Amino acid sequence: MTIFSRLLLSACVAWPALAGAAEPGGNAAPEGPQRIIAIGGSITEIIYALGAQDRLAAVDSASLYPARALETHPNVGYMRTLSAEPVLSVAPDLILAVADAGPPEVIKQMRQVGVRILTISDEPSVRGAHQKIRAVASALGLERKGEQLVARMEREYQTLSERLKAVKTRPKVLFLLSTGNGAPLAAGVGTSAHSMIALAGGKNVMERIKGYKTVTPEAIVAAAPEIIVATRRTFARYGSKEKLLSLPELAATPAAAAGRLLVFDGLYLVGFGPRTVAAVRELATHFHPDFFDSPLQRGGF
Repeated sequence: MTIFSRLLLSACVAWPALAGAAEPGGNAAPEGPQRIIAIGGSITEIIYALGAQDRLAAVDSASLYPARALETHPNVGYMRTLSAEPVLSVAPDLILAVADAGPPEVIKQMRQVGVRILTISDEPSVRGAHQKIRAVASALGLERKGEQLVARMEREYQTLSERLKAVKTRPKVLFLLSTGNGAPLAAGVGTSAHSMIALAGGKNVMERIKGYKTVTPEAIVAAAPEIIVATRRTFARYGSKEKLLSLPELAATPAAAAGRLLVFDGLYLVGFGPRTVAAVRELATHFHPDFFDSPLQRGGF
């Protein structure tokens, strides 16, 4: 019998027992899923924001906030390269996964075993963050808490967006993302980074490309970004502001000449979860330092 077969058999035995388990004293177990696996950092963040972290059986490696999520729960791997074995080994009664979790054959395999998997849309917008929160809250039977969280975010966003309407200029921004050992990728349209730049009152200089692409140094120089935004992972590859801005594709840009580099945690900036409005405001203070209060320093140099 293969490892997967043994896990499948033990999971099939465990799930009914867990679903019908009684609490001490003979009381029925709480309604709703109690052994949840969160696949996607924003999903884990939402579960914590709803106060339902005690229901987490495991998380994925992208669940970096809050830090205790990975410190206190098993890690089932990266959301796009999942394997059935570590997921089944924790006997979940529900998997909440962002839309691009996979690979698809693994998701199909786990569904065939009988695992309930709910795929959550991951639209990169404030509205998309609201939908994501509502979907997670509904799956957990916490609709009221979900609506309270959405209402608070909406109030904060409306205040911020009204202020941004008065901004007259939009700085030219280049967003860089490293995914391996090659050159960093530039964010084009259809990316979370593109949406975040627009929300904060900036102009993405790579609007002519779609998705994350490698771009020639000539194209970046011609685009003349005034601000460069990078994730912490991207920055860590170079170790210093000077080394990153001295890359051939960046050195001749206005951003490098002015030393305007912003470094943010990737999940915070482009995860589109409960902290999205805070991230938009922080980015906006850097884009428009004369219009907003002093720029917040979490993401700036």
